[in-house]
Amino acid sequence: MKVTVKKSYLLLVSILFALLLAACSGEAESSSPDSSESEGTDTSSSSDSEAQEGSEEVSLESVKIVLNWFSKAQHGGVYAARERGIFEENGLEVEIEPGGPQVSSIQMVASGSSEFGLAHADQMVIAKNQGIDLVAVATAMQGSPQAFMFHEGEGVTDFEELNGRTAYIQPGITYWDYLKSKYDLSGVEEISYTGDHANFINDPSSVSQAFVTSEPYFLGEEGIETETLLISEAGYDPYNIVLYVTRDYLESNEETVQKMVTSFVKGWNSYKDSPDEITEVINEANPDISFEAFKFEQETQEEFIYGGDAAEHGVGYMSEERWQTLIDQLAELGLLEETFDANEIFTTEYLPEN
Repeated sequence: MKVTVKKSYLLLVSILFALLLAACSGEAESSSPDSSESEGTDTSSSSDSEAQEGSEEVSLESVKIVLNWFSKAQHGGVYAARERGIFEENGLEVEIEPGGPQVSSIQMVASGSSEFGLAHADQMVIAKNQGIDLVAVATAMQGSPQAFMFHEGEGVTDFEELNGRTAYIQPGITYWDYLKSKYDLSGVEEISYTGDHANFINDPSSVSQAFVTSEPYFLGEEGIETETLLISEAGYDPYNIVLYVTRDYLESNEETVQKMVTSFVKGWNSYKDSPDEITEVINEANPDISFEAFKFEQETQEEFIYGGDAAEHGVGYMSEERWQTLIDQLAELGLLEETFDANEIFTTEYLPEN
């Protein structure tokens, strides 16, 4: 009887030991390398998903561009780049600040309150002479729409025919100095241009400074038909609506400049294909001028933007010869203390290859 109890006791201990081994074996299997790898894979998949979601949130770089004047059709490419998401495509969030008589884009860019600006080429050359080191990176207009406007039928075909007439001209305007140096205009009566055309309207023989893209339309609205003589026909033809930065900014932010130039050119090409809706946006930004006036500007500026060298080389193109000619002309007028090489004030490095 005692032996039987002892055997039963030993059998029970054996069974309990076997169960203990089985339990330990199960725990070991649950922590095997295969199981651990599976758990790691699930964690990795979750991390990859979160990273992918994060990568979809593109960080845009904020910059400002100051226009050379109040918002007009001459800024169509800039507004097209903003409205059609071109700036955003290139990683930029661009604030557009209008210019005006009290807003100097050159001073704002020079002071660092704006990264980019628009100005005329001769303004940039004179600014460089004053110690403001600017670099042009693209231009909107290949030629200047500046002109003299006269009453229809007056037959002014040459600048010397301005003699004997009253000319409404802004004091100190550069192209007038150029014209007086090239032609004998001693018989012209100069009257300060104020932007009010009442005196011009009342004097059929008079002439007035103008942009062919705007003033003829406004006078036509008042029933006064006019004709124009482009200043460029005298050989003075600076680039207009030039995109520029300071040299310091360019050297430290080449990638940003590249993004802006790419957007600027693409914006102007987009504007060409369908300008009306962008002109409406510009009209909303500057409601003091009618949509019809902007439409006139939109149509008459086309040759200045897409013609000339742009027809062959693409929008934004500039040449060393044109810049050097301008520099030499301003030097001859005594407006520069010394000349400099054209390559010191412009570059085509960031323009797309055409």
